[in-house]
Amino acid sequence: MKMLFPRGAAKAAVPWLTGRWLLAAGLLVAALSGPAASVWADDDETWQSLHEAVRDGRIVPLPEVLDWLEAHYEGQVLEVELDSEDGERRYEIEMLGPQGQLVEFEFDAATGELVGIEGVNIEGMRRR
Repeated sequence: MKMLFPRGAAKAAVPWLTGRWLLAAGLLVAALSGPAASVWADDDETWQSLHEAVRDGRIVPLPEVLDWLEAHYEGQVLEVELDSEDGERRYEIEMLGPQGQLVEFEFDAATGELVGIEGVNIEGMRRR
């Protein structure tokens, strides 16, 4: 895994940029630096619409979903996507469990409710 900052550098440079905030910032950087960067750069209206949906409470902020996931399951987040299915927005979060299991969690982005889990040995990731 490529680190955005050397260990400890994020805390020293920006104290609030740790844990889930660092993950969210990293996901934003990754989204804006890949092949889709030109699409995002040209599509300010879509970006602003998404920002407004979070601000207005129509979409649960990603850090809240990640907090819930961390409280209930062990593992490392590998990927986060915000997709639209049948007109409903969904957070899809892929995690690597402590026993090497790959599990995808799906959350309703409007409510933050867990709506689906796919993978092997999901119980092995559940926090007791």
